Amino acid sequence: MLYSTLMRVAKPKLTFVRELLQRLRAAYPDARCALRHENPLQLLVATILSAQCTDTRVNLVTPSLFARYQTAADFATAPLRDLEQIIRPTGFFRNKARAIRETCRVIADQYDGRVPDQLDALVQLPGIGRKTANVVLGVAYGKAEGIVVDTHVARLSYRLGLTRHRTPEKIEAALLKIVPRQDWIDFSHLLIWHGRRRCTARQPDCARCELWSLCPRTGVRP
Repeated sequence: MLYSTLMRVAKPKLTFVRELLQRLRAAYPDARCALRHENPLQLLVATILSAQCTDTRVNLVTPSLFARYQTAADFATAPLRDLEQIIRPTGFFRNKARAIRETCRVIADQYDGRVPDQLDALVQLPGIGRKTANVVLGVAYGKAEGIVVDTHVARLSYRLGLTRHRTPEKIEAALLKIVPRQDWIDFSHLLIWHGRRRCTARQPDCARCELWSLCPRTGVRP
């Protein structure tokens, strides 16, 4: 009885999510990770830098950073002040520099310089949480082990009525139940693109929104 009740509740949401994905894919056929990178290590470092910082600003910093430090060993042995100076524009540069150096030290020592491709290994690296791990797994390795929940995904998931939760962990847990696994990677990219281009935090463009007829606009002032 409980299982059948849950299925009746989940089925409408699954149908909703499928329509949501169909519309977003039509609107943003080129949706992808905005952080510029050439390999998993660069993506990992760029994702660390993106905390409390825009991808655009990160992309301005990383060319000189990646030109100077190319391997995990390079980052692990980088003078902290030099690293801080390069990444200063991304904010919280002292914490980020330490996280990059310590994470790369573990990667160099324990993984022969290769960024792990397993969730359990990634989240045990210094300063690496589920969000960063999911970014690396999904974008660099094509592995759907979770859903990236950044500020855009969190905001849109609430506005779309997909979850009432506010913390990334609970939001992700709720989304994993209603988004088909084969869509986990695309789902984040699509919501992030929509959040930047249409459903912004302060002034969502509801009048021209591709999701207008679907969205309950939870929490959006008329």
